[in-house]
Amino acid sequence: MNIILVSNRMAKTRSISLGGWQIALLLMLLSGLMLGAAFTFQYVLVRFAPEGLSDEIRTLLSKVQSDEQQKQQVYMHSSLDAMAVRVGQMQAQLQRLDALGARLTKLTGMKPEEFQFSQPPAQGGPLVVFPEQKMSENGLSQQLDRLSRVVSDRSDKLLALETLLLQNQLSRKLLPSIPPVHTGFYSSNFGWRIDPFTGANAMHEGVDFVADAGTSIYASAGGVVDYAGLHPQYGNMVEIDHGNDIVTRYAHASKLFVKVGQVVRRGEKIAEVGSTGRSTGNHLHFEVRYKGIAQNPVRFLQKAAG
Repeated sequence: MNIILVSNRMAKTRSISLGGWQIALLLMLLSGLMLGAAFTFQYVLVRFAPEGLSDEIRTLLSKVQSDEQQKQQVYMHSSLDAMAVRVGQMQAQLQRLDALGARLTKLTGMKPEEFQFSQPPAQGGPLVVFPEQKMSENGLSQQLDRLSRVVSDRSDKLLALETLLLQNQLSRKLLPSIPPVHTGFYSSNFGWRIDPFTGANAMHEGVDFVADAGTSIYASAGGVVDYAGLHPQYGNMVEIDHGNDIVTRYAHASKLFVKVGQVVRRGEKIAEVGSTGRSTGNHLHFEVRYKGIAQNPVRFLQKAAG
């Protein structure tokens, strides 16, 4: 493309040759100038002369502004709905934690008034005011995420603690923890003694509770009946397997109320006091054995009571 320049001051004409890229650059420059002028005109028209706008332009600008506000409102509502869902989830988690805390309070033997999970903790102190710091929506969402993770972690740990406490409580129930009779006294303790029949020094592998005939005998712990019948030396005897290699024996009974293979609970009546077998009178001979070796029953009862 050739451009010829003609001037009164110049005796000769001049020509300028423009290539393709130069023409394109020139067109882009002209387009930019036109767009800049249009935006400048629109800004000046809206900013400084609103009363001079036509009804069509006013309607168009109002519609654009209304659409933008609606988009912002939709975004805000969706964000608030998402946060409301998160808050609802955290409230449900806190309710579960309250219920779990109440169960743990009972398992540990704490007084309910010491830990009232259904009420907020008491708080107080002097008022110290700092410059207000506004939290952004993103910052609030991050805080909710962090609190949700903390609540979930605490819930998992408390559930694990509850499981351990339940296992401990179950283990205690399977230990000989209550006296087998509610009345009576020790007539012969665990250990070496003079045998009432031979007069020789002999090992007494249990404790004897003196009680009237027909006095109820109770299972000192829960378990499964291993033996229930007449024994040549123990007389009418009940043997209960409590698991973990722990066995209890209840001897010299007058009547038996359980059978082999029966599951009994702690404190359940299993027999009545008598004087059967190798016995000099009405009493209960009570033994605790661990891995087949006789243990002092009094230690188990004292440990369970403590």
